[in-house]
Amino acid sequence: MDEITLVLVCKRPVMGVGKQRLVAHFGMEKTQKIAQALLNCALEDAVSWDGPVVIAPASYKDHDWAASLLPLSKKVKIQPQTSGNLGQRLNELDRTLRQDGLKKLIFIGSDAPSLTESDYEACRHALQRHDTVLIPASDGGVALMASRYPWPELAELPWSTDRLGVALADCCRRAGWSVALLEQRSDVDEMADCLRLVALLRNDERSARQQLYTLVCEFIDKTEIEAC
Repeated sequence: MDEITLVLVCKRPVMGVGKQRLVAHFGMEKTQKIAQALLNCALEDAVSWDGPVVIAPASYKDHDWAASLLPLSKKVKIQPQTSGNLGQRLNELDRTLRQDGLKKLIFIGSDAPSLTESDYEACRHALQRHDTVLIPASDGGVALMASRYPWPELAELPWSTDRLGVALADCCRRAGWSVALLEQRSDVDEMADCLRLVALLRNDERSARQQLYTLVCEFIDKTEIEAC
């Protein structure tokens, strides 16, 4: 089995869980709606993906929820995450999927709506020539991470910091892998990221992106939008 598999690592959008840096500005209810709209963008990409898709919800209790997210016609596997920090969870998820015969894996989260079809296509091509492909995020993290081989141990990396992207690339190089860094993209963690979305998605014709754009414009003060 040599297809490239898209793995969506996500949390179920509920009030009080995830995106806590947005809660201070928007409150819990609006933040939950933004989180759902962000997830919808990632699901939009999963529907368009030409190949197998894995949805990896944060816990086993969300298995049935995750199984309901994409059309039944789509080839989807549900593989809940285990416990631990993000690095530990990614390592365990990666091991499980590779034991099932999957080899080339592209991991995305649910907070990088700036990813485009061109980004995914560039990743596909780069993964034919390199062991690891990363799309850096503007905040120093990563918007996408792909590999032909099992990830090295990721538990000790500086997750949720502006040093993650560099640390992850260095970790893979120390493992002896070739690393391709593609064009930087932005993700959404803070209020400034939402303002950036207004400019990024204004002319994006994809349905879920337009819905996210409309929602963010509704929640942000018009004077802030005009400044974008």
